[in-house]
Amino acid sequence: MENETTVSTIKLMNQDFVQLDRFDGSNFTRWQDKLKFLLTALKIFYILNPDLQPLPVPTDKDSEEVKAARKKREEDELIYRGHILNALSDRLYDLYTNMKSAKEIWNALHYKYKAGEEVNNLRAVKIELPEPFQVDAIIAKLPPSWKGYRKRILQKSKDYSLEEIQKHLRIEEESRSRDKTIEEFNTGKTNAIYKSTNPRGNN
Repeated sequence: MENETTVSTIKLMNQDFVQLDRFDGSNFTRWQDKLKFLLTALKIFYILNPDLQPLPVPTDKDSEEVKAARKKREEDELIYRGHILNALSDRLYDLYTNMKSAKEIWNALHYKYKAGEEVNNLRAVKIELPEPFQVDAIIAKLPPSWKGYRKRILQKSKDYSLEEIQKHLRIEEESRSRDKTIEEFNTGKTNAIYKSTNPRGNN
């Protein structure tokens, strides 16, 4: 039987006003606000609540109520993650699809794009920040999964310009996306070889 979230999703996606542009790296706050509205309307934005308590480990003694709550949370998490990924450009989808948690994807996007947007907003009101400060702010806002990259950048003695650091980030994104594609190809190839050499039914 369909749960409340699934029914809400079907009803909402049938409405003409649901037109969410795919995020390509620009106008992050606008895109984020629209997505928040959609996820709130679907009654699943609670997934990002930092005070949300984790579900207890499943046991044979779980009541039907606990089982139902766990199932709903898992389905809401899956729907939430799907909506975020579907609202990304193909390039960003490929980059973030390996993240299993909706919260991880949301936070990674926020860390990366919010800092650059805040710098642009300050520029718009004629508040000029020293370029090294802007570069440091962007590096500091990189998501946890970029920890190794951030460490390498900070260890270099060179002072990067804003244009240079943005170029480096684009190259790193493309490299990560390419590595992920190669890894998936190799994994699929390995699985195919294993299946061909270990057909089911052999003793």
